[in-house]
Parts: sequence; C-alpha cells; structure tokens
Amino acid sequence: MKKISEILLKEGIILDLQEREKIEVIKELSKKLIELGYITDAEEFFSEILKRENLESTGIGMGIAIPHARSKAVKDLVIVFGRSKEGIDFSSLDGKPAHLIFLIAGPEDKKTEYLFALAKLSKLLRKDEVRIELNKAKDKEEVLAIINKYEV
Repeated sequence: MKKISEILLKEGIILDLQEREKIEVIKELSKKLIELGYITDAEEFFSEILKRENLESTGIGMGIAIPHARSKAVKDLVIVFGRSKEGIDFSSLDGKPAHLIFLIAGPEDKKTEYLFALAKLSKLLRKDEVRIELNKAKDKEEVLAIINKYEV
C-alpha cells in the first residue's frame, strides 16, 4: 500500500482555493487532475464524484472534507488538496465549514487501495497537530512535509 505522501500530488496542491461553493471547489480541484493528465473524461469523473457527494456529505467535521470517487475515467489513485481560509460549506457533520479539502480519485480496479487511502487520510486528519500545521503551511513543500511527518 502506498503512503498518502506518495499519492498526494505536489502539483495538485492549491493553498488558496478561489471558489466558495462546494460543487465549484470540487470542480476546481478536479481541474488540477485533468490538467495533470490523471482524468481521461472530466464529465464521467465529475458525475461519479457528485453521485458520491449526494449520497452523504464528505464533510467529516473538524474543518475537513474528503470528496472522493472511483471512476473508469481515472488513470491512477491520486489525491489533490485545497485550502480555504474562509471555509466551504460541505454540510459537515459538526455544521462547521471545511478549510482543508482533500479530493481522492481512484480507478475502478483499485478499490482496496482507494479504501485504504481514504481510511489512512481520515485517520491522519483526526490529529489536531496535523490540521493546525496544514492550516498554517506556507507552501506545497511544507504541506507534503507535514503529511510525511505524521503518517505512519
């Protein structure tokens, strides 16, 4: 199993999300994956991620959201990350806005790795110090260093 730091794309880190609405933020993060060549069909992937989001919110509370989907339009298991100072309403369980948004995209045939990545990332983000440091990170390198430092 790969570590989160191995599948979190440095080029896919946005430290100042421009969008303010949940769907638009998901699009902004997905656009990174399209630009980087990880998604072959934007509409197909977007439809899968929205389907997942409509089942139940991926806002897990503590200022975190982890939108995610598996799709035949995804070439490999990857994660992109966006941060919002204002916070985005992800209909989180605790009613608070999400500031740290990690989008996980996986191919259809990597269900196990995808579920492991989701579980590992959720566990990592439950640590207060990880969230505090990610909210203060100055650049992409620092984001990766924080993930690397705390992941087991």
